[in-house]
Amino acid sequence: MEYKKVKTIKEPVSVLGIGCWNFGGDWDTSDERQDLDIIREAVESGINLFDVAPVYGFFFAEQLLGKALKEIGRHKVLIASKGGLSWNQDKTRYTRDLSAAGLRKEIEGSLKRLGTDYIDIYQMHWPDHHTPVEETAGVLSEFLKEGKIRYVGLSNHSKKDTEEFLKYLEVGSLQALYNMFERNSDIYFDNQLEYRTEKELFPIVKERGMAFFPYSPLMQGLLAGKFLDGAAVSGKDIRKDNLKLFGSLKQPYYEAALKVRDIAEKIGHPMNEVALNWLRQKEEVTSIIGGVSSLKQLRANIKALEWTLEDEIVKELDGIGEHLQKITGTLS
Repeated sequence: MEYKKVKTIKEPVSVLGIGCWNFGGDWDTSDERQDLDIIREAVESGINLFDVAPVYGFFFAEQLLGKALKEIGRHKVLIASKGGLSWNQDKTRYTRDLSAAGLRKEIEGSLKRLGTDYIDIYQMHWPDHHTPVEETAGVLSEFLKEGKIRYVGLSNHSKKDTEEFLKYLEVGSLQALYNMFERNSDIYFDNQLEYRTEKELFPIVKERGMAFFPYSPLMQGLLAGKFLDGAAVSGKDIRKDNLKLFGSLKQPYYEAALKVRDIAEKIGHPMNEVALNWLRQKEEVTSIIGGVSSLKQLRANIKALEWTLEDEIVKELDGIGEHLQKITGTLS
């Protein structure tokens, strides 16, 4: 396994991380026994970062990860859980809550489900503009002093909010939507994003020596070639609501993906390896947060570390993204 070291986190972090969203059953592919095997083999392969959240699978993803780590050994991994996004009572929608009271209640639940007395990287899942940053930073400082967390992370936060947090405490990591096609995207599902990853967040990451964790590295399967031949997802799979995969915005992304597939075939590597390698060569990227639905997929992702994209191919891939930017009216 390959590792990267950053200024704000003491431990080297594996270049590949595991995103646990699909372990919770929000995608078509969740199977408890298989998911436990994936976690076990990931750790055996040297992967040490696991990204999870209470909202994934109505708390189940945290429970599953905790169950696996009880057998594997808590000390072998960095748990990057999240706070500030919770279900309403009938579990039909999320509520953003970064208040001190809300986070204190939430972290106690996460610690219990994970079977641990500390979380390595505690990430604020989405911004909450009803709670002052000073209040959120204050309770996070308390968690640090109490030993409940080791590092603070921010997920989906704007440049402005990040800079505001930095007035009160050190931020160890940023997490944001980022892949070959969504480099400065303004939308994720139906969420309007308040940041542009390359344009606004990368300069902060470089200046501060932070870790950066891109999520959706394969654009939920599109950059692995999934859906290009007409494959669909079931009605319970949350990806059905992604407008860029199955809605009004999909056409230019599918056309771009076909071009990436052509390049992958030309150089003799699968699409997923090409997309992961594109991310891996980015200086700012620390650990690529990808969901894994099978041992086969886990092994295929790890295989991407066995080779490196040539500069000429990187330029070709960048060109596809730049064209996508022009026709979608975004900064890609």
